[in-house]
Amino acid sequence: MRKLQTNFYSIITTLSLFLMLGDLVPDTDVKRPLTTKSVAPAENVCTTQNNTFQGGEEVTYKMYYNWKFVWVSAGEVTFRVKDLGNQYHLSAVGRTYRSYDPFFKVRDTYECYVDKQTMLPTVSIRDVEEGKYRIYDKVTFDRNRKVAKSLRGKSKETAEVTEYPIDNCIHDILSIIYFARNVDFADMKPGEKIPIDLFMDKKTWPLSVTYGGHEEQKRIKGNGKFNTMVFSPQLISGEYFKEGDEMKVYVSDDKNRLPLIIESPLSVGYVKAVIKDYKGLKYEMTADL
Repeated sequence: MRKLQTNFYSIITTLSLFLMLGDLVPDTDVKRPLTTKSVAPAENVCTTQNNTFQGGEEVTYKMYYNWKFVWVSAGEVTFRVKDLGNQYHLSAVGRTYRSYDPFFKVRDTYECYVDKQTMLPTVSIRDVEEGKYRIYDKVTFDRNRKVAKSLRGKSKETAEVTEYPIDNCIHDILSIIYFARNVDFADMKPGEKIPIDLFMDKKTWPLSVTYGGHEEQKRIKGNGKFNTMVFSPQLISGEYFKEGDEMKVYVSDDKNRLPLIIESPLSVGYVKAVIKDYKGLKYEMTADL
């Protein structure tokens, strides 16, 4: 059941292009900072202009697990954006279906508050219940002191505070998703890598993902066919992945830059997340029926 836990956890944490925590290969050859049109350094703080989403956006993904050619609907993940004036409140809630709970029950909640001017996180909250595993982790980012203050434990009541050094441009698991949607790919060529630094689980992860360019249309049941771009995070071979395994993330090739499909092989089986519903988008989604 540990593999199923990792599968669901991975879908929640990678639903916008990039993360397979601890399973991504840190790429030390990627140049930093990222120099695209929408990302510019400003006095020790990386800033990002938001052109892709707005308050009220809500997107739900359905997760499937394939084992021995049988696809099983395991659960759903819903992402929401609330406009709080000078901040956005981002959240992601992942749940297994009740019919799946007897096999492995998941009740995960991720929250993040980001500054509108920089799109960097000020507070990040992770409340995880996966089988017998529990973790509560509230991280406050103090960029003046360059530390992340983590209130962490098996529950909120038993959590203890520890501080960790960080870089000013560090993201958390949710802010990185919305940052990625605002990267300008116009001048990028297939094969180029995008560097992103993430703080989670008491450390900084230097991550990267390969831009694959424009792809053929993808049909999504109930939603039509969409023009897409594709991205491929690198995976480490080992307990969960075989040598040469590659995750693929298909993103809408429009102004929303919305992840549509995530596909990943595993050492046993295959996992997929597919967009189910969306509302409150900043731009109209265009699809062929």
